[in-house]
Amino acid sequence: MAVYINHKDPASKELEKILKKIPSCPGTCIFIDLVESTATKYKKGRGHWGKLINNTFNFISLLNDFPDNIVKGIGDELMIYIPDDILAKKETFSNHYSIIEELYSTLDNIKSFPVKNLFMNCKVSLHYCTDVYNITFLKDFNDYYGKDIDMAARLMSKSGKNRIVFSEAFYLKVKDDLKKLNLTEENTCLKQVSAMFTDYFKGIPFPVSYRTIDV
Repeated sequence: MAVYINHKDPASKELEKILKKIPSCPGTCIFIDLVESTATKYKKGRGHWGKLINNTFNFISLLNDFPDNIVKGIGDELMIYIPDDILAKKETFSNHYSIIEELYSTLDNIKSFPVKNLFMNCKVSLHYCTDVYNITFLKDFNDYYGKDIDMAARLMSKSGKNRIVFSEAFYLKVKDDLKKLNLTEENTCLKQVSAMFTDYFKGIPFPVSYRTIDV
């Protein structure tokens, strides 16, 4: 459960001590955004765009398997955070490879769905996080803060329609899973992985390496 932070003294030394004692919560941060959703709202009435959002969110099966890990909904963008200890206990999706394979399948199914105008295309970013803390500044809300949450959000700037972008840190976790499962990239969605890119992102003082998969 998230540690609730709410001290009235802005110079509180006690608060600093509390924050320093909170352990990190390693895991996977996922952002899923609906493409062109704003433009659709201007073109169509809420009966149309509301149905598309409903259909798309219901179609993302990962949300059904991790309902307690949906942290935020910001407009038509979702943030999901799956701590390692939660992931390890799952049966269907119990490793990092299974997460990206499922997201790939979901984007592919939406893109290829035979009936048009029922779903919105999505874009996705993933990052494996170590500098993350299960804290909240709003009472009774679960939340996560840390440098790696910001990095996962920044990666979305490199995503796009039917594209999954993920940090090199997440890619290395997936490769470890493939070794354990005795799988090669050629037999997975990773067969389409891009070369490694490196770029600077707003607020991050060092270059970040990432890869993409276009569905």
